[in-house]
Amino acid sequence: MKRHLVVLGLGATLWAVPALAQGCAMCYRNTTGTTKDGQRAISRGILVLLVPPLAFMTAGMGLALRYAKKRDEDSR
Repeated sequence: MKRHLVVLGLGATLWAVPALAQGCAMCYRNTTGTTKDGQRAISRGILVLLVPPLAFMTAGMGLALRYAKKRDEDSR
């Protein structure tokens, strides 16, 4: 079972690698036209916009797994 999950996770990761190379031409031009401080500010802004949704998704998955584990223990 664990081997299947590892293979599935590896496959999903490798499938998503080409998406990392995709970039918006307008965003790229805007970033390259700014100073180094501006580029750092844009990078930090992206992180600020990325962290809350990831935190909520991680917390939701954790709660779902905890609920599923508790439900399975109660049904025994």
